Amino acid sequence: MKKTSKFFTLLVGLVVMFSGIAKAEGFSVGADVVSRYIWRGTQFGEGIAVQPSLSYTFPGIGVEVGVWGSYDLNDDSANEVDPYLTVPLGEYFSFTVTDYYFPTLPGADTDVFNYDDGSAHFVELSAGFEYENLSLLAGVFVTNDDDNSKYFEADYNFYDKDDYSASLFVGAGDGMYTTDADFDLVNVGITASKDIFSASYIVNPEQETSWVVFGVTLEP
Repeated sequence: MKKTSKFFTLLVGLVVMFSGIAKAEGFSVGADVVSRYIWRGTQFGEGIAVQPSLSYTFPGIGVEVGVWGSYDLNDDSANEVDPYLTVPLGEYFSFTVTDYYFPTLPGADTDVFNYDDGSAHFVELSAGFEYENLSLLAGVFVTNDDDNSKYFEADYNFYDKDDYSASLFVGAGDGMYTTDADFDLVNVGITASKDIFSASYIVNPEQETSWVVFGVTLEP
């Protein structure tokens, strides 16, 4: 619990120190339905997943608090609930704290208030950068992970025509992302979308496997 208190202190400090331009203000709700849940080159669950989200962006400062979830229709052990807080750092940068919580994780203490080692909570600190068609992400797990697993990803939107958009992405990580804990490519692919529909071809070179994922985004 001491670690948790330090994180909240850090967050309060960041909110006070930084402000940004809000891209949207107020509440936002939505949900995705995906044929497979693939996260950073790893499959979670065994089938179709429903992924609801709820967030609120504070007017004027752009600070966003929200929660994202994933519920596999065939595998309850893959359920996930992720509260997060994102603080904009100027026009292009942002800082995010995400609490990855797995309420049905086998072998873990699933008490929602327990953040000790061995619990179902995994806290990650991440930084993001967005400029025109390029976005970058760097994240590190700081609780419940002896390897302090790190992940880096670049995404480039190279096509936007006739209501279609497409982007290429490449991600690399260590620790929990790889079979030997060494740094390696784990998430490479392409995503194309039109309206509420999207499709992704994802390759994990380290695991020597790939997926094609179809998704539908639902918003009011």
